[in-house]
Amino acid sequence: MHYIRNVAFIILRDILMIVPPPSITREQARQVDERAVRDFGMSSLVLMENAGRQLADKLLELGLHGPVVICCGTGNNGGDGFVLARHLDLRRVPVRVLVWGQRARMTPDAAANFAILEKSNVPIDGFETGHDSRLLAERLAGAGWIVDGLLGTGARGEPRPPLDAVIDELNDHPAPKLAIDLPSGLDCDTGFAGQHTIRAHDTCTFVARKRGFDAPGAAAYVGTAHVLDIGAPRVLVEAVLAGSPS
Repeated sequence: MHYIRNVAFIILRDILMIVPPPSITREQARQVDERAVRDFGMSSLVLMENAGRQLADKLLELGLHGPVVICCGTGNNGGDGFVLARHLDLRRVPVRVLVWGQRARMTPDAAANFAILEKSNVPIDGFETGHDSRLLAERLAGAGWIVDGLLGTGARGEPRPPLDAVIDELNDHPAPKLAIDLPSGLDCDTGFAGQHTIRAHDTCTFVARKRGFDAPGAAAYVGTAHVLDIGAPRVLVEAVLAGSPS
């Protein structure tokens, strides 16, 4: 009996290794967020809170060897980074947040979490629309991890200035990089990597792998992909994966 169970386990394991894990497009990722709020009455702030807390748990699991520097844009990826910073600070992990883009251009949820972070005594540097290589190098000194929250799944094409230069400088730093949802510069659907694309050691993506992760050459930028949930109901996620209409 034990032999039969062991054989069944081996067969199941081999099947799982052959069948690729499900992946979603940028449109499906948008649908999960939108329908969780519209059809299930969830708060988008709760979804962002869940994402940031999951990121903190995973980063601690991966191991910390120095301060964490979180690089954020003005979109929801940046908002995830603001929540991550707060949860790391709650765990007494040294953390610093660097922000590119004007505050007025932040998404509502990112702006809400940025306002909370400002009152939390977490060190924040705002680079706005410029690139100060000297200051960035100072802020990255001694970093144990660099977190990429610059661009999200909606980004297409080459990163524009100043993020192109920022990405290059982050890549040149020896600290391992963790990308939020996907590496900045990598196209969510096609997996095309721009000239300026984060080379992540680990990528924490939400709900499911992004379609572009499985494109030839994408692994060099994604690194190890970890799928984290944001609390969206399973029935919703399965419906979106199955292509059910919204």
